[in-house]
Amino acid sequence: MTDRRTRMRRTMVEREAELATVDEALDQLTGPGPDAGGALLAFSGPAGLGKTTLLAELRRRAHARSCTVLAARGGEQEQSQPFHVARQLIQPQLAGTSEQELRAALGGWYSIVGPALGLCAPEQGAPPDPQGLRDGLDWVLTHLVVKRAPVTLVLDDAHWADPESLGWLAAFAPRAEHLPLLLVVAYRPDELPADAAAFRTLPGRAGQRPLPLAPLTPAAVAALVREWLGDHADDAFCQEAWAVTTGNPFEAVELAAKVRDKGLTPVEANAPLLSDLVAAQRGSGLAARLERLGPSTVRFAWACAVLGTAIPQDLAARVAALGTEEAVDATGRLRDARILSAATDERDAGLEFVHPLIATGIYRAIPDALRVALHGKAAAAVVDAGLGSSAAARHLLETHPENDPWVVRVLREAAGENLRAGAPDAARRQLARALREPPDFDERAAVLYELGCASLLTEPANTVNHLRAALAEPFDDPALRQGIVIRLAQVLAHSDRLAEASESLAREIPNTQDVRARLRLQSEQFMWDAFNAAETDSPARSRRLARLADRLTGRDLTERYVIALRAWDACLRGEPVDVVLHHAGRVLERPFSWAHEDRGFEVPVLVAMAHMYADRPGRAEELFEAGTAEFERQGWRGAHLSFAYSLRAYIRYRRGRLAEAEELARAGLRLAERVGRRTPVHWYAIAILLTTLLARGRVDEAWELAREHEYGRPFPAAVVFPDSQTVYAELLLARGQVRAAVAELEEVDQRLTPRGIQNPAWCPWQLHLARALAADDPDRARALAGDAVRRARAFGAPSGIGQALRVAAEVAAPEDRAGLLEEAVALLARSPAGYELARALAALGTELRDADLLARAVVTARECGADGLVARASDVLLGLGGILPCGPDAKAAKAAKAGEAGEAGEDGPAQGGLTRDGLAEEELRAARRAAGASVPDGSGRPGQGPEWALSAACRKLGTDLPGLPAALKAYAP
Repeated sequence: MTDRRTRMRRTMVEREAELATVDEALDQLTGPGPDAGGALLAFSGPAGLGKTTLLAELRRRAHARSCTVLAARGGEQEQSQPFHVARQLIQPQLAGTSEQELRAALGGWYSIVGPALGLCAPEQGAPPDPQGLRDGLDWVLTHLVVKRAPVTLVLDDAHWADPESLGWLAAFAPRAEHLPLLLVVAYRPDELPADAAAFRTLPGRAGQRPLPLAPLTPAAVAALVREWLGDHADDAFCQEAWAVTTGNPFEAVELAAKVRDKGLTPVEANAPLLSDLVAAQRGSGLAARLERLGPSTVRFAWACAVLGTAIPQDLAARVAALGTEEAVDATGRLRDARILSAATDERDAGLEFVHPLIATGIYRAIPDALRVALHGKAAAAVVDAGLGSSAAARHLLETHPENDPWVVRVLREAAGENLRAGAPDAARRQLARALREPPDFDERAAVLYELGCASLLTEPANTVNHLRAALAEPFDDPALRQGIVIRLAQVLAHSDRLAEASESLAREIPNTQDVRARLRLQSEQFMWDAFNAAETDSPARSRRLARLADRLTGRDLTERYVIALRAWDACLRGEPVDVVLHHAGRVLERPFSWAHEDRGFEVPVLVAMAHMYADRPGRAEELFEAGTAEFERQGWRGAHLSFAYSLRAYIRYRRGRLAEAEELARAGLRLAERVGRRTPVHWYAIAILLTTLLARGRVDEAWELAREHEYGRPFPAAVVFPDSQTVYAELLLARGQVRAAVAELEEVDQRLTPRGIQNPAWCPWQLHLARALAADDPDRARALAGDAVRRARAFGAPSGIGQALRVAAEVAAPEDRAGLLEEAVALLARSPAGYELARALAALGTELRDADLLARAVVTARECGADGLVARASDVLLGLGGILPCGPDAKAAKAAKAGEAGEAGEDGPAQGGLTRDGLAEEELRAARRAAGASVPDGSGRPGQGPEWALSAACRKLGTDLPGLPAALKAYAP
């Protein structure tokens, strides 16, 4: 322990309350029993009030209690260096381990968080999104805390932390109280950036807000002065010391040191000299004091101020243009002058200023032109020292443009590293600076393109401007031009400007000479047209797409994308289901990645959803599970993962697994809220959750959800499934607002029919409108339902036909209802649509007053989690004198759900756990028999014959009868 450290602890006066809070938090962290646990502490105060000293004492006490201490400090000069603070906290705990050990420690997060923490180089491929990276950092820190508990994490000067680290820690901080972790931050309240606003309101221990440090009282300053100068310092002298320092502990200690160095007697007669001594510690006084140390020492101090914290002496020497011996001499003089800290016991710790106030004062005293030049020299020195382009980039951001190709190259390299490491904002700043350098004439388009890629997630409007400017540049690189056009279309589409996205591609296609490049652009245009709800030329586009896709063999990814879009278009238009599955199967003959660097995930999603609408939801779930796993491996945990959760929820809804659908939909909505409201991903999440809640009979809850999220007009320009306006109309209809529902559904007709979208399995607007019109216009209602039945038969999916037949029966003449419902039940019993089967059974049982059918409806609805339907069917059953099914059936349903549903994790539902894992032996035999396998015949138990066993198998395997062979082949009991 050095004398200086001992003095720091001895001179910490009037901080008894803060230290008591520290001790209480450490006692709770390290104590035995159920009350032990983590806590949050935040100390705030202006510069010089002793935050750093307090945190140093906190670290000492934590070490004394055998805590693992993670420490970091924000730096005024390092704010633009992403993850600077995160690296200080975590890197020392993992540095020095082999790659194998590091991979084992980080698990699946290795390639996501490793580059951000400086533990490995970024891999080629699409970078993680910022949310995915934050989730990865959460995981790493959580596991580190659990493994090395108890842990104290200390962040000093949080107001100067880089935005990436600060945003992460502010979001992570509330977890501290649920971990063996004491998280402590200190900051200047007037300088805390928006990224860390959460620190101002964190509840901390027992509801406390951040603890403000108060200036010292006259008595405390007198105690400090007498500790440094002796007990003979008189009261008047001490009072004047308090007045000129305003009770600032740092200034009081520095003043006492100056008085001692000058040999002044601490008596009232010398009190008037104190104000000049204090002034010498600030601004021009500090600069004058520094100048007296000599020119080489001044240059060395300036170099240190430019380099920031943990300054390598040899690097500062190079920036200051000093030799090794001169640097050593300058370091000694600066330490004697209490400008640089004394040497520490830690090797390679680097040089540090005594206080950030001194560093700031020296930095601001450097003449402007010289400061810019020093940053330029620092950038070159950092690169030559092998510290990398990212470390040099923060210095280049402070230089003036000079048309230097080296500067552009270093900034582009740094931006590429940061983008792949998950810091797009840092990359954007660096590329914007490179653009001002400026780059060479033939390089400007590439820099604009890279800038557009970096700002895609955070500034879509600026991205459009950058990419359009890039296209306006004269350059001769066809591959670059194609990349710019595709990225421009992508950002326009994601900004709900799908028509502009298509137009940008249409302008480029005729001018593209290379056949493969032209096909790639055509595939992108077909895709965005497919998502454009207001497309005016949909039938003609469908014909062009069909002609093109039928000629292609699927030899590369672009051809397979075109074929995939053909499958989706056939699904929307209601072409026979065999056509849809044929084209989807062509796409999947080879592995089909969801996470290509230069392609969106939209087309793989469409292929999976085509399987769902074609009554192969089991296959759709398999594809989504693989895609979701890719997203998570890639660190895409924002919009991508939200889409995956929400659409998997819709698949579960279509299968009649409503409780699981609701769980997934809520997980998708939580992720969508991170992205932003009224974004495409938010529309999907809300529409699917509303649909699920309505199926479960919770109309009021659905309505409140819609109001909370402002679900309604204006509806998005992008196609959403289920269709947003149709879901809204269904909600209105469920609330009894029939006329309003009719108006919405008439608009859906006007929007979809001209586009040739007529598959009721995709959008059942006709069925909802028929129900809404049944009372006032029964003839039109029957005509609509009849047309929906015709369209559903043309498509050929049993679930779609069964749903249409059920609604047709609802609006039909009494004498026609039973026949329609019997056919609906027969079809739905051999489909994967459990909820629709329960509805048809309930309707048929009610129509025929058949207690057995109603009992079957109750059991099936229970299995689905359709609580509202269970209640309605039960009332009818009891009214007929029937008995509610219970006992074995209810237990079987409960056991099936327990065995079939995946477990939910902290961030959302688990990825596995399909219900098909619960096939009973008789169900498996029935499925094999129906698929044509030779197995011994068997009969079902009483009340459930072979037909119902087959029905259960279809629902659990997620397929209709034609899909049984493939589903059984994939089934692993």
